Amino acid sequence: MLSPEIRALVKSTAPVLKTHGVALTRHFYARMFQHNPELKQVFNQGHQEGGQQQQALAGAVAAYAEHIDDPSVLMPVVTRIVHKHVSLGIRPEHYPIVGKHLLASIREVLGEAATDELVDAWAAAYGQLADLLIAEEARLYGESAAKPGGWTGWRGFRVVGKQRESAEITSFYLAPADGGKVPPYQPGQYVSVRLYVPELGLMQPRQYSLSDAPGQDRLRISVKRETGSAQAPAGRVSNALHDRLQEGDVLDVAPPQGDFHLRPEGNAPVVLLSGGVGLTPMVSILNHLVGLNDDRQIRFVHGCRNGSVHAMKEHVNSIAAERPNVRKAVFYEEVGNGDQRGRDYDHAGRVDLLAIQDDAIVPGADYYLCGPAGFMRAQRQALTSLGVPEDRIHAEAFGSGGAPA
Repeated sequence: MLSPEIRALVKSTAPVLKTHGVALTRHFYARMFQHNPELKQVFNQGHQEGGQQQQALAGAVAAYAEHIDDPSVLMPVVTRIVHKHVSLGIRPEHYPIVGKHLLASIREVLGEAATDELVDAWAAAYGQLADLLIAEEARLYGESAAKPGGWTGWRGFRVVGKQRESAEITSFYLAPADGGKVPPYQPGQYVSVRLYVPELGLMQPRQYSLSDAPGQDRLRISVKRETGSAQAPAGRVSNALHDRLQEGDVLDVAPPQGDFHLRPEGNAPVVLLSGGVGLTPMVSILNHLVGLNDDRQIRFVHGCRNGSVHAMKEHVNSIAAERPNVRKAVFYEEVGNGDQRGRDYDHAGRVDLLAIQDDAIVPGADYYLCGPAGFMRAQRQALTSLGVPEDRIHAEAFGSGGAPA
């Protein structure tokens, strides 16, 4: 337990961390990778180049300082971080390395303001957080290993199928190369995959949602090719998977993780809201419920730019046509000349829950959101404005804090 004096010192740094936190975390990562370059292959270098990881860590550090009196407020964030760490193979021996460079960065960035007393307080606070994370990660590692077909770390999976789903998304079917079992997982969870990126000279991990129901003898991930923009580099791993990975190849895979998944308790109606490649965990949830012949009300609401990037259209259409408890609503931002309403899409424009509230808002339902940050903010705001309780809204963001594509 941290003393009141230590908590007060750490909390006093919250304002400066909110203002200068990104400068601190940028310095921290550069320092750590300079002194411990072996950790470059543990971290997503695309997020390093784009700045997402520095921003995410800066926000987390500032939030920890602000809530040091009651860290339980941050438990949802801690849970998400723990799942991410286990998916990447973060182990207890990594924490002293991170702590060393974080404390050194506080001294080097804050300068004279970083007194010995302040740095010692942060050392104690970091130690408390590290102990919490290590304990939770040990629990998840144990659970992963104890499952039938379970493991920890990396395991070779052979590509047994590759299917183009749209102009941007391709599915990869993965079976254990050792001939063993596939462990059970919760629909909505993700796996980390790892491959060698020649341009970096490094192994690089990425997380991709599992896009099919559990209980099969293979896993499926459906990967969007990230072409890059002025704001972000092209996805080295997603492009390598699309261009280089072929049937018969072996890919490193970590066990399924993630706190975003279908709630296992109860039988409440389900509303699945997705944007772009965010449909992948939603299809996993949909397939799981259909496979169980679950008769609860299910709504599948999806938005994408146009028909060329609309993945798994026929699959979802066939389920909605065959299952009276399943209804879909697809939005195209751009409607092409050959697009037919009711077959390819249902509404023009971006997803608008207010326009379809009579169908999409189901009393007592759980709402699952996945997609770009802007999409998630808009849908959460729409749901709350329509009276949906916060505890009924479950969200997964693709990015450095979630399951990136």
